[in-house]
Amino acid sequence: MTLGEVFLEAIATGVITNGEMEWVTSQQADFDRTEEAVALRLGRLIDEGTIQLGCRLRSA
Repeated sequence: MTLGEVFLEAIATGVITNGEMEWVTSQQADFDRTEEAVALRLGRLIDEGTIQLGCRLRSA
C-alpha cells in the first residue's frame, strides 16, 4: 500500500477506512515532502467532510 493508492481510493469512493487511517498515521515519519503534502490534503478533505471515515462496500 502506498499513500498515493490510499489517496486515490479515498477520492474515488469518498471513504477512508480505519485501517487506511491507521496505516497513514503509522507511516508519517517516513513520508517525503510530496507525501506529506498529500497527507495534509487528505486531512483537509476529511475535515471538510468530502471524505468520510467508514467502510467501503464492494459491488458484486
